[in-house]
Amino acid sequence: QVQLVESGGGLVQPGESLRLSCAASVSIFSRYAVAWYRRTPGKQRELVATLTSGGTTIYVDSVKGRFTISRDNAKKTVYLQMNSLKPEDTAVYYCNIRAVITDEQYWGQGTQVTVSS
Repeated sequence: QVQLVESGGGLVQPGESLRLSCAASVSIFSRYAVAWYRRTPGKQRELVATLTSGGTTIYVDSVKGRFTISRDNAKKTVYLQMNSLKPEDTAVYYCNIRAVITDEQYWGQGTQVTVSS
C-alpha cells in the first residue's frame, strides 16, 4: 500500500521561504515521475512543478525562478523549495508520483501554505 506523507507547510510572510517534503513508501522510487500541485478554494488544481525520472523539469510561469522541485531517490523523498513567497502562492500543496509504465499515480494528503503579512 503506497502512502505519500507531506510536511513543511505553514504560515510565512511575503518574501520568506518554505521547503515542502513528500516521503513515499514505494519499493523503487526512481521509476516514478514526481510533481507538486496546488489548489485554492473554488479553483481548479494547478500543476506547480514536475520532475521526471530522467531529470526534465517543468514549472508554471508564476513560480519559475522562485520554486525548485528536486528529489532524493535514496530517501524516497520529493522536495519543493519555495523562495520569495507571495500571497498568491497561498494554497494547499499536493505531492504526486506517477509510474508511466504501469499508468499508476499516488497523491499526498496535502499541506497548507499561507503567505500573509
